[in-house]
Amino acid sequence: FCYCCFFRVSKRLRWGGWAERLLYHLALDRVFCVSVTAEVSLVLAMLSSVAMVAAAGVFSRAIVAYPAHIKDFCYSSSGFLAKGAGLCCISLGSRAVLDGSNLERFPIASRGASRSMAVLQKETVVSDKAPAALGPYSQAIKSGNLLFVSGVLGLVPETGKFASDTVEGQTEQVLKNMGEILKEGGANYASVVKTTIMLADLNDFKKVNEIYAKYFPAPFPARSTYQVAGLPLNARVEIECIATL
Repeated sequence: FCYCCFFRVSKRLRWGGWAERLLYHLALDRVFCVSVTAEVSLVLAMLSSVAMVAAAGVFSRAIVAYPAHIKDFCYSSSGFLAKGAGLCCISLGSRAVLDGSNLERFPIASRGASRSMAVLQKETVVSDKAPAALGPYSQAIKSGNLLFVSGVLGLVPETGKFASDTVEGQTEQVLKNMGEILKEGGANYASVVKTTIMLADLNDFKKVNEIYAKYFPAPFPARSTYQVAGLPLNARVEIECIATL
């Protein structure tokens, strides 16, 4: 609303368009995480600017009876005051918006693209009841309202060895380990929305599928299954997932 008022007044006073472009750039081309306090400050500053611009416009129209040189001076003065009010408004609003003490995180759409402007935090999830990570990665990561679980192997947490040499035994252990990580992250099997199964041999798919069906209730999560050239520690199966919180 304030932007529209500012736009219309600037058009009436023939500012050219610099104010609209500057305000549009300020509103859409910057990353703003605005709290309620910052928004109120920006709105108040904008309304004050609009009032000053309107007053300057009324003043400029009230001097039509004056000599030409006085009218020129008054028109120039009112235009200068109006522009100054606009700059003050933008300065106050931007300071309120960019004040680090007032930040709140939420996405804002950007011009020409629907990209997210929110800066999401990452939180590591670690469960002692699941095998430790074998490399520079986390068992799981919380980000926003999602939990991303890394690929899980059928290792026994206490020994670091495979629970079995068979694909059935490894699949059971994989899903038990995954359940512990989900629980540690505040989720469960029912909150899983996507899984990815990686098999050393796609001929094992039916065996894996029968065990998999015992852990995930309907509606079943979306899923992808691949045969891969190899898995860590020569595992027979590895499963990763994404869950909601």
